[in-house]
Amino acid sequence: MNSKHGTIEHGHRPGSARAALSYPRFRRMWAASFSSNIGTWMQNVVLPVYVLDRTGKASVVGLMVFAQLGPLLFLSIPAGVIADRFDRRKWLIFTQMLQLAFSAALAPLVSAHAPVWSIFLVSLGVGVGNALNAPAWSAMLPTLVSRADLAGSVSLNSVMINGSRVVGPIVVAVLRSVHVTIAQIFLINAATYLFVVYALFITTIERTQAAKHEPGLRQLSSGLRIARANPAVWRMLSTLFSFSLLSLPYVGLFAAVARLNFGVKKGSTTYEWLYATWGLGAALGGLAIGTVFVTYDKRRLVSQGFVLFAVSLAAFAIAREPIGAFIAGAILGVAYFGTTTSMNTIFQSRVADHERGRVMALWFMAFGGTVPIGNLIFAPVMDAFGARWVLRSEEHTSELQSLAYLVCRLLLEKK
Repeated sequence: MNSKHGTIEHGHRPGSARAALSYPRFRRMWAASFSSNIGTWMQNVVLPVYVLDRTGKASVVGLMVFAQLGPLLFLSIPAGVIADRFDRRKWLIFTQMLQLAFSAALAPLVSAHAPVWSIFLVSLGVGVGNALNAPAWSAMLPTLVSRADLAGSVSLNSVMINGSRVVGPIVVAVLRSVHVTIAQIFLINAATYLFVVYALFITTIERTQAAKHEPGLRQLSSGLRIARANPAVWRMLSTLFSFSLLSLPYVGLFAAVARLNFGVKKGSTTYEWLYATWGLGAALGGLAIGTVFVTYDKRRLVSQGFVLFAVSLAAFAIAREPIGAFIAGAILGVAYFGTTTSMNTIFQSRVADHERGRVMALWFMAFGGTVPIGNLIFAPVMDAFGARWVLRSEEHTSELQSLAYLVCRLLLEKK
């Protein structure tokens, strides 16, 4: 066994999902995070519908999504510096407890029908906790396996995120059918953070080489300098930034899209099942990168993934009934997370362990932090012109994204 990464002889194909699951520490943390994320997506699928029911406006839903994800844009860089300089295990326990507290606080506010602005403030607290947690978590998880098995851990992390997107909405649909309240769903989510806290307490996580101390603002810009010095990393960040900003606003506005584009009625569980179907596709897309496509060139998969995304988003936009949305949504999910998982695999493989926290902070800024800005831009358009126009505009930008990525790749390969 290698003490640095806990490398073990597992007999599986290097870089596969099965290889990553052979590491006990990774398996434990992955299972705990999966359980917690089911609760998170229970909350994420209910909260936009709750706000939409109370206000009737997609633009207000966009503001709520910004409260949840906007902190990634502003806090990821300092959180990444903390992840590389201090004990990640202790920091992660703190951030999990912070998210637990704010998630629990949503329950009494919803029960009392508190003003919507108070829901926004508490959601902002959850978002701050997530922004502080994300770089450290993503920097810690790959260190639990060897570098040869990194692709499998990234793939499984994608499965965890999107598998919980499947299970969470299904659990919500079942619980709502037996009259479990929205406030009680928020309390269930708060309790699931304890799975990760417990796993962190019983798991040994070696500290990586400490990041070099730099003065003042130079410390905050160190991740940017590391990324700029690595062409592949910088290309992934640039591509992801434009993709998230212009092609992914439908993710945060999914509840409004379901209601405006497919005629899903208020109080129906069709929305939860549609979201779960899209999430299932995303989970399969992420899993495929660590199984079916484990030996494929990830750069080529990114190019092909953008094309599939554009085609499936077009089908999702022109669908008139929920059945068409279910079929197109599943394929859209495969393209969405198959592409981003391939990008993340390339990204993570080009970063050193002691730099990972600072550079992953930029990943979260580009991936999660720009989505709420896109929501703020497109939500008022959706209120004014409907969801179909917004989806078609996202389709065209994803087509341009595919072409731009391919041209950039060819230019870099010629150098």
